[in-house]
Amino acid sequence: MSAALEALTDRDPARRDVAVASLGDLLRGTALDGDTARLVVGRLVSLTVDELVTRVRESALNAVSEAFNHHHVPLDLVRPLAAAMPTMETEILGHTIYILGATHAPQALPMIEPFLNHPDRDVREEARLAAVEITASNPEDTIHNS
Repeated sequence: MSAALEALTDRDPARRDVAVASLGDLLRGTALDGDTARLVVGRLVSLTVDELVTRVRESALNAVSEAFNHHHVPLDLVRPLAAAMPTMETEILGHTIYILGATHAPQALPMIEPFLNHPDRDVREEARLAAVEITASNPEDTIHNS
């Protein structure tokens, strides 16, 4: 794992992509404890925000998505993705919206709601699903916010 984390800063995007895939495999399984999974997610989020190569960004977001299968990932850990959303390609914007929704944090709704009117149909649908996921997991928020 430490070699993969170190390779995230390699000059070669192909090596960064392989490292991301390796970390995604770890997040997909149950080998990592919660703290280690959050460390990996944090590094992948940082990579996504700073990465210039779309395929590496997409791989990193896919790997982060894997963490939600076995671990609680708090919104604060993935919040930096929201700041990068205006510069994201449409293909990876949906992944980011999914990740924000998967935190189930009501505070993610204001980050997702602007994309309910996005020109791309798939992005709008991902935003709708993420908003539904958050409100469904926090039913008291829908009552108080109605």
